[in-house]
Amino acid sequence: MTETQRIIKERSSIRAYTDEKLTKEQIQALVTAGLQAPTAANRQELHFTVLEHGSDILTEFEQAFRKAAAPDKTEEERAAMNCFYYNAPVVIMISGDKESTWDACDSGIAVENIALAAQSMGLGNLIIGCLRRIFDTPAGAEWEKKLFPENYRFDIAIAVGHANTTKVPHEYDEEALVTYL
Repeated sequence: MTETQRIIKERSSIRAYTDEKLTKEQIQALVTAGLQAPTAANRQELHFTVLEHGSDILTEFEQAFRKAAAPDKTEEERAAMNCFYYNAPVVIMISGDKESTWDACDSGIAVENIALAAQSMGLGNLIIGCLRRIFDTPAGAEWEKKLFPENYRFDIAIAVGHANTTKVPHEYDEEALVTYL
């Protein structure tokens, strides 16, 4: 088994992080891994927005997300919900040009690069797609303006930090999931 295969095999979604911050070098290495992902026809129509735990904008976004995710709950009930990024020190949101046909695919490749880079650095991570809930609401357009370049939309995000838990990677049934022809 190669080192890359081992990293892929050992990666799992982490939902508990320590308070230890990431260094600027670690954050830059993660962003670089995302930037190095291939894009359709090398158009590079992605944008990476890096948010750190404790920043005003991430706190405000978290509150808005809770409202969008649970509109029928009370403020008290929403406050008791898990934070979508589980208080990881860094959240990287990947957005794509709204005119692109391939941004979602390209963002998926970029987020996997970041996830595997994080794993190789000994960091836990969680790929987050549920944020689509807020961007599909009327408030979503305002959040796009705050977080992304003009004419860009949310595609996917990833939380990264020092894991405060362990998790066995998921099992799968190759026979049911793969067809060899």
